[in-house]
Amino acid sequence: MDDERKMQVARQFIGAIPHARALEMRLDSLGAGEATISMPYDLRLVGDPRTGVIHGGAVSALMDTCCGAAVMSHADGALATATIDLRIDYMRAATPGQRIVARAVCHHMTRSVAFVRATAHDDDGDLPVATATGAFTVERGRA
Repeated sequence: MDDERKMQVARQFIGAIPHARALEMRLDSLGAGEATISMPYDLRLVGDPRTGVIHGGAVSALMDTCCGAAVMSHADGALATATIDLRIDYMRAATPGQRIVARAVCHHMTRSVAFVRATAHDDDGDLPVATATGAFTVERGRA
C-alpha cells in the first residue's frame, strides 16, 4: 500500500472512532511505524475551570490513538490492534488555548505484541506534556 493510501485508510479509521471524532483528532503524519496526531484546545475538555487546563483523560485518549496508528503503520503490517497496557507519565499541564500534538513510534514488534513510545506536547515542543510507553496487540492476516 502506498503512503497516500495508508494516510487515507488511517484517517478513515480514526474518523470511525467516536471519541477521536469528539476530540476532533487530526492525523498529521504517518510513516513506517510512526504517527503524529493532534487535537485542538476545546473548552469542553477543560478539567479545571479555574486554570483552563485540558483534562488528562483527553490527553491519554490522544496518546492511545496515536500509538495505535503507529502500530498499524508498521512495516510488519498489523491489520488491527488493541491496547494491552499503556503507561502515561504527565510532566506538566498543557498550556490553555494551545493545540496538543502526540507523536508515537512503534519501536519493536513480535508476532503478537507491538511496543510503542509516545510524547505529547503543546506549542513548546521541547517540554513534553506527557510521555507514554505501551504494549498493543498485533492482529495479522490469516496465512
